[in-house]
Amino acid sequence: MARITLLISCPDESGLIARITGVLHRHGGNIVENGEYVDPDRRRFFMRTAVEGVSDVDLLERVLKTELPKEADIKISTQERKNVVIMATSEPHCLGDLLIRAAFGDLPMNVKGVIANHGTLRELTQSFNIPFHEVSAAGLTREAHEAQVMDILDREAPDLIVMAKYMRILTSGFIQRYPDRILNIHHSFLPAFIGANPYRQAWERGVKIIGATAHFASEDLDEGPIIAQDVIPVTHSHGPKEMARNGRDVEKRVLARAVRFLLEDRVVVTGNKTIIFE
Repeated sequence: MARITLLISCPDESGLIARITGVLHRHGGNIVENGEYVDPDRRRFFMRTAVEGVSDVDLLERVLKTELPKEADIKISTQERKNVVIMATSEPHCLGDLLIRAAFGDLPMNVKGVIANHGTLRELTQSFNIPFHEVSAAGLTREAHEAQVMDILDREAPDLIVMAKYMRILTSGFIQRYPDRILNIHHSFLPAFIGANPYRQAWERGVKIIGATAHFASEDLDEGPIIAQDVIPVTHSHGPKEMARNGRDVEKRVLARAVRFLLEDRVVVTGNKTIIFE
């Protein structure tokens, strides 16, 4: 039986859950998963519901709009698997982990291709029978390089763009073209230890935890809405290389978790933060 996922965000008021579930019941829907949250400061209501048995999704959406406040945002997904393009540079850990998870069914996605500004990861990508697009930035302005990348993205029309250690800063024009569709991963030291060799900088400072953050790309560098984070402890016995190795493990785990949340429609963006229905 086909399943749909319903994401709703609207001003909070009495009776919302009853009205929504009543509409679903009248349209033959059987709720198989549900979660709600009310932001106490903004008095805004959020709901994620997985439903089976609805035959006319367009009609369901029209009826829901009549039952909810005019300011309601309603998103209904009917996709079992989303199309994804991964962007990378030369580090293999995040890309390799995502390709393995996709190949063995751990993540419900179709990887339409990998775009990289170097050829280092070509063999890895092609070993999974995934198209690899090397788009060198040598001698090009950032805008000219991104124009070539956007040609590929627009041709593939992905639901999600994953920056798996893509080590280039995106222009605002690029980000605006794909709002809330570009996922990025980086170490969680930021804004500390900016630039090259962050783990050596962290080791020299004597940090006791390292971690990773996955977030939507935004025009403010590394300040987009956060989707997933994690940390692990380190001690004085961990040198820069060990810290970097452990950091890579955290990065790929956090990125995969964030990708799953997005593929399963568990994320609602509100302002510069997210509501995650785990």
